[in-house]
Amino acid sequence: MGLSTLGFMIGTGGSAIVSKALGEGRRDLANQYFSMLVYVSAIGGVILAVTGMFLLRPIAILLGATGELVNLCVLYGRILMVSLTAFLLQNVFQSFFVTALSNGIVSTTISFLRTLVFQVAVVLTLPIVLGIDGIWLAVAAAELLTLTVTIWFLINRRNQYHYA
Repeated sequence: MGLSTLGFMIGTGGSAIVSKALGEGRRDLANQYFSMLVYVSAIGGVILAVTGMFLLRPIAILLGATGELVNLCVLYGRILMVSLTAFLLQNVFQSFFVTALSNGIVSTTISFLRTLVFQVAVVLTLPIVLGIDGIWLAVAAAELLTLTVTIWFLINRRNQYHYA
């Protein structure tokens, strides 16, 4: 969660910069800012996820985990690191949807999908197939499904907003 807050920071600050450019009538510049911030977020998310995977064991031990608990922390942490980039991007897009569409309906709908629809669906189904590991995978699966919906929305609106 701490790492994904970078998405909130980039989304909130970035949407202010994009809004300023849009207010000045500089749509091309706003689209360039949007594209750059999404690319930086995606690349940064991957770098943080890979780095996090290597640091999970020392961090778990530093925080007091011992024995089997260390292994469980590392396993669950690695599952979450797989979906970190998707979660970070969701936080970025949430702010940008409000800016780009001048309302929060898309942002609210996508948050609803992530929190209630996808997470509930995967929490109810994955443990049946995968046992306790299915619960852990449910969070990552919900984030990846939500990112898929977000990307679908962005691709369908590409001609309207002209981002790269």
